[in-house]
Amino acid sequence: MQFRRGQKIEVYQPSKDEAWESYMGDFIGCHGIITDPDTAINDPDALIEVSLQGMGTHRLPQDCLRPLESHT
Repeated sequence: MQFRRGQKIEVYQPSKDEAWESYMGDFIGCHGIITDPDTAINDPDALIEVSLQGMGTHRLPQDCLRPLESHT
């Protein structure tokens, strides 16, 4: 899936990516906004920058994220 800047997302599952760290499990269920989708890289496996409500800004693997627009 291609994410875009400003898109609302949810961290809904642990990632299978090697970049996933154990502390990131605390982010599951959190909502946030994509701040840097790395569209220049155009790599679906690239980490993307997400600002999570109450948790700060983090670079996360894409397979743990889902867009919220389709759920509202």
